[in-house]
Amino acid sequence: MSRLLAERVAIVTGAGRGLGRAHALALARSGARVVINDLDAANAEEVCREIVRHGGEAFSSTANVQQMSEVEAMVAAVLERWGRIDILLNNAGILRDRTFAKQDLADFRLVLDVHVMGSVHCARAVWPHMKARRYGRIIFTTSSSGLYGNFGQAAYSAAKMALVGLMQTLALEGSRDGIHVNCIAPSAATQMTAGLWSEEDLAALTPERVSPAVVALASEAAPSKQIVLAGAGSFKCAHVTMTHGIHLTDAELTAEDLLRQWSALGERAEERVPATGFEQYQFEVGQARAAARRGG
Repeated sequence: MSRLLAERVAIVTGAGRGLGRAHALALARSGARVVINDLDAANAEEVCREIVRHGGEAFSSTANVQQMSEVEAMVAAVLERWGRIDILLNNAGILRDRTFAKQDLADFRLVLDVHVMGSVHCARAVWPHMKARRYGRIIFTTSSSGLYGNFGQAAYSAAKMALVGLMQTLALEGSRDGIHVNCIAPSAATQMTAGLWSEEDLAALTPERVSPAVVALASEAAPSKQIVLAGAGSFKCAHVTMTHGIHLTDAELTAEDLLRQWSALGERAEERVPATGFEQYQFEVGQARAAARRGG
């Protein structure tokens, strides 16, 4: 058994099967004590038994991440039992895929509530404890659907990109207190992706081939403010970038002029990854000042 996460305590939501189960087992193999959170009590207990059979420590929770009171009770139980929470992996989620025009808005809200507010509830519940101990690792589960879009997944895409924005800000707010916050964008064959892949692809897209990235992001050496893409043993980083763009003088400040220069606007040769949203304003003001000095 690896000792990378020795003595650490982790909460994994949606851990009864699929990606959550694989991640929980990987965290346990690395030495972490793991809380298996899942609405299905039987599945959660089975994962706990597997961890214990291999010499690890685990207990289950059926707290509904949509309910803040249940999440707070789960966190209180973890602290009473183990006295600390080092790692939170927000993995719980659902799918309600339909094209936007046909999607029932109640289903749209449900997807947002589970993925976004469920993650918010869990992060909010552990945040004061992590802040007081000046240590924490929080991982949100985003998706290529949110980063790049997928036909028929408007609700899921909106929820997953919302988690990227949440991560970006919490990483900034947590940095002074040793709380590192990241996103994992997994590609794996699970119940949520049934029917989407060929048998050959399914053989490569096992959840276990994603979990090493989760363990790395849960470790003391983890970076912060990263979006890690993982699937079939491949690992990459995604970035929300800003191109150098163009500056229009007041005399050119029309939609027509902008459209005429659109290819320059999108030129990626000098694109950058802003450290904060404020950098956009700084960059734009800097361009305006430079243009003024040139007399443009």
